[in-house]
Amino acid sequence: MTTYVIAIIVVALVFDFINGFHDAANSIATVVSTRVLSPRSAVAWAALFNFIAFALFEPTVARNIAKGVEPAFITPNVILGGLSGAILWNLLTWWWGLPSSSSHALMGGFAGAAVLSAGRVSVLDAKIYGMTAAFIVVSPLVGSVIGFALMSAIRWLGRSWTPGKVDVGFRRLQLLSAAAYSLGHGGNDAQKTIGIITALLVSAGVQPGGAKLKPMLWVVLMCHAAMGLGTLSGGWRIVRTMGMKITKLKPVGGFAAESAGAATLFGATALGVPVSTTHTITGAIVGVGAVGGRLSAVRWGVAGRIVWAWIFTIPASALLSALAYAAARAVTGAP
Repeated sequence: MTTYVIAIIVVALVFDFINGFHDAANSIATVVSTRVLSPRSAVAWAALFNFIAFALFEPTVARNIAKGVEPAFITPNVILGGLSGAILWNLLTWWWGLPSSSSHALMGGFAGAAVLSAGRVSVLDAKIYGMTAAFIVVSPLVGSVIGFALMSAIRWLGRSWTPGKVDVGFRRLQLLSAAAYSLGHGGNDAQKTIGIITALLVSAGVQPGGAKLKPMLWVVLMCHAAMGLGTLSGGWRIVRTMGMKITKLKPVGGFAAESAGAATLFGATALGVPVSTTHTITGAIVGVGAVGGRLSAVRWGVAGRIVWAWIFTIPASALLSALAYAAARAVTGAP
């Protein structure tokens, strides 16, 4: 590997670290806002399960990400541009306290740099980008439906329980649901960076490509470790938005939202679909908050700001990445 390729791998790991602290809110917002765990304990719990997810999931998402652009048009500068745009967009939305999608920032960034490099949209894999675009709508809807159904079932089954019994029981159960959600988060999100690094290694001739493309173990371990360390650093601006501003949650609601989000992520990862963990948990929280006809319990103004961030993520990160790619090409003189 050349020094330039190694440097880009470092940038990819920086993106993964930022992904971890940007999306830490997805894993810990509900368990912190319900006061089941302290912030420090919550990030440690989430980071642990972010890391060990590598042992539980097949790298289907990583393979799809690596194949998202025609191999002939994948160059180090394209990958550097895509990563740079995604990092910039993540930092901007973190500063604004908006839970945007790191996944879609990466996909948008990869697309923006590749299209500027090759000059046409046909370099993008229509199936993979089509699935990603569709799940902008599908994942929050599925999370919302499962969250609503699960919360409704719990309310019906526990209608004779005392408030104290409900609170104590679901405080314990929320530890399990938070662990399951963090597994889903690590299993889906870390694979996106694994896929980018794998694409880079294939383009550099370090490993073979083809239909049986398999990420190297050291890439898998480094990406999961970087995400876990990022989660340990927290993302408190977004935690406040996710856990406290969308709707008021109790332990039973936190359990239902995390369980719904985990179920959605497990299914998407099994199918190899790179979904947004942010969209998924936001939909689940909204679904839980709307149970019992309490639509007024959802702060729709905050939810609206989040949706606008979702809409702008792919085009904004694509634009930033195109600019970053143009700068890298000007400096290196390479495509």
